[in-house]
Amino acid sequence: MNQFATILKRYKYILNKGDIVAGTILHEEYSGFLVNIGTKLGGYLPKEEITITSKNKHNHSISLLNITREFFLLTTNVHTKQSVLSIKRLEYIRAWKRIKQIYSEDILFKLQIQYINKGGFITYLEGIQGFIPKSHIDFNKMQITEISKKSIQGKNIECKLLTAIEQKNQVILSNKSAIFTLCPHRFKLGEIVYGKIVFIKSYGLFLSIYGVNALLHISEIGSIYIKNINLVFKTGTLIKVKILHINSKQGKIFVSRRSIE
Repeated sequence: MNQFATILKRYKYILNKGDIVAGTILHEEYSGFLVNIGTKLGGYLPKEEITITSKNKHNHSISLLNITREFFLLTTNVHTKQSVLSIKRLEYIRAWKRIKQIYSEDILFKLQIQYINKGGFITYLEGIQGFIPKSHIDFNKMQITEISKKSIQGKNIECKLLTAIEQKNQVILSNKSAIFTLCPHRFKLGEIVYGKIVFIKSYGLFLSIYGVNALLHISEIGSIYIKNINLVFKTGTLIKVKILHINSKQGKIFVSRRSIE
């Protein structure tokens, strides 16, 4: 019981806010845990500071008693003078360290789809909530329709990190970028390829080229103005195009027919 106190006394160390300290969880109270960290009053771990994962917090609290581990010292309670501890903050710091490494190494990975909203998919990376915008999901590749969207909740999706901002706790992911990386074909600017028409819009055609989405804007279809694009092209048709621009980060390709007619 006095092991942590002996260490602190030996090195004449006074605990401060932001320190990472060792301690043993001794007792559970209604809203938290008493922790022996070597100080006279001990430390206090609020239940909301157990983990960054919102699920199964009750199960976490059952297994914490008599555990010796590290804690992050959040602050000192002005009334009780107890050190307020957190496991959650420690997990958060370590999670962001791993996320930054993933981003720097441009790693491709699979994540479970937790929730679906109008804007896209919500998932978790290293316990931190991440968001895959609708514009970065290849619904055609995943064979997802409006009716079947709910059925994919809980399934895995290939992702790559687009942005990771710790100060805002913001993790934005891209499914299209992951698909682009997985594509066996290595696209080159100026390359002539065949693409299948998958969608027809008033502003152009969306093609699938080796499984990657490409946009053929109406201004790049040809030298002659097309009044009704639907009368000229049909979905499922193969057309020959030239690659104008490649955005591997966003998983997008822009093509043209102008110079190959």
